[in-house]
Amino acid sequence: MSSSAKRVAVIGGGPAGLIAAEILSAAGRPVTVYERMPSLGRKLLMAGRGGLNLTHSEPLDAFLARYGAAAERLRPMIEAFGPGDLRAWADGLGQDTFVGSSGRVFPRSLKASPLLRAWLARLSSQGVEVRLRHEWRGWTPSGELLFASPGGEIAAAADATILALGGASWPRLGSTGDWAAILRGRGVAVTPFAPANSGFETAWSPAFAGRFAGQPLKTIAMSFQGRTVRGEAMVARYGLEGGAIYALSAALRAALEAGEPAILEIDLAPNLTRPKLTDRLHKAAPGQSTASLLRKAAGLSPLAANLLREAHGLALPRDPGALARAIKSAPIRLTAPRPLERAISTSGGVTLGDLDERLMLKALPGVYAVGEMLDWEAPTGGYLLQACFATGAWAARSLLKA
Repeated sequence: MSSSAKRVAVIGGGPAGLIAAEILSAAGRPVTVYERMPSLGRKLLMAGRGGLNLTHSEPLDAFLARYGAAAERLRPMIEAFGPGDLRAWADGLGQDTFVGSSGRVFPRSLKASPLLRAWLARLSSQGVEVRLRHEWRGWTPSGELLFASPGGEIAAAADATILALGGASWPRLGSTGDWAAILRGRGVAVTPFAPANSGFETAWSPAFAGRFAGQPLKTIAMSFQGRTVRGEAMVARYGLEGGAIYALSAALRAALEAGEPAILEIDLAPNLTRPKLTDRLHKAAPGQSTASLLRKAAGLSPLAANLLREAHGLALPRDPGALARAIKSAPIRLTAPRPLERAISTSGGVTLGDLDERLMLKALPGVYAVGEMLDWEAPTGGYLLQACFATGAWAARSLLKA
């Protein structure tokens, strides 16, 4: 058999697996994609509900910094298949993209379904076979891939395998993390999963939760351990969620895991310096109620004003300087991240040290791992999808060179 005819099994039908299948099949490799769910790309479709934020337009060094400790390991992969490449790929599927005001990149349709349909049509035209409702169970004693299928357990041979099984968030969409036990049994180190880009719980008063749950906190800045993020958040009955808090979730989670307090400082008037805000409060008409003062002089919404009371108590200071300090730093004690199955993504997974430079598992020659299976973490904003595409493309191209 010539090298170009070697069959590749891609296990997992999300972005990382599908881009690997596309690159391999375009090069003439026979590819079969195995997916445990009844259809492909379910988490991609879920991401499309928010407009499908594919990637981000910021400079590469700033972009890579979003991956924290994994940044340098991911650098060559994202340089090889970066934001520009991802946009060109989407354009090639007839889904041209645009840069939003925040620098995030979206398809103009703001939907995932047109892109996924075009992508699956391309894969079909390139001869990619798809086996749905096939749940990977590991390997047979003779080394074949083992699957649970509607017809019972089946074995399948492959010359190389790319594992693209996702992390452990949103298990109802297919990413259960069950594969971790299989790989640990084969000598692969897997860091335990933890919720990333998740909401956090706090003890709201019943009155506050009942009145404001489901409402957005707009134009705020959140700070923790010296890092500040501007953006928005959403009040939930259990606590807080949304982009601003997701960006701080790794540090917040680490503090809670270490038994340290996780006190989030919220600036409810980030567009005003404290002296400027103090001056406004000082110049306000005398005799106003505190509620009126917060609304008229400080520009706080009813939600923001009541959150201020949640943080500092019902009796807010009347002194302009003290009130300005309270508005600029409202402390909210967070008690726990939301459960793993409710997180947007997960930290943990195959430790990067157990992969060679090609993303092949050192303990399992011929088996590659990509996407959210790997132990990296990034905030929302296009970074998650970008790394999934980049690692899937890297493994496929590495396999072609083997």
